[in-house]
Amino acid sequence: MKTGSFIVIDGEPCKIVEVEKSKPGKHGSAKARITAIGLFDNVKRSIVVPTDSRVDVPEVLKKLAQVISIFGNTVQLMDLTNYEVYEVPVPEEEEIKEKLSPGIEVEVWEVMGRRKIMRVRG
Repeated sequence: MKTGSFIVIDGEPCKIVEVEKSKPGKHGSAKARITAIGLFDNVKRSIVVPTDSRVDVPEVLKKLAQVISIFGNTVQLMDLTNYEVYEVPVPEEEEIKEKLSPGIEVEVWEVMGRRKIMRVRG
């Protein structure tokens, strides 16, 4: 695991921001302290695991979509590969929120059955 990769902590997909490794002790193995931020809720989480253990890594699908409409706190999108229409919540980031308007292309990440607008294209 390295900074910038993805991990599942407490059932939530997260992006790793820091990895600290400790040396092995007299009676134990080396440990890694992984600090990560949730992709959907921006909550900081940390986990301590032995360096030889396995961790869950989510599959991140990056797709292009076009904004059809915005109503309330949801955005209606159309996938540009299979033309599927679906709704996602409006992103909390102000720089993304102010650029959203019908007809704009956005990059959507699909992780563990949930979708989020990550950036505006073009």
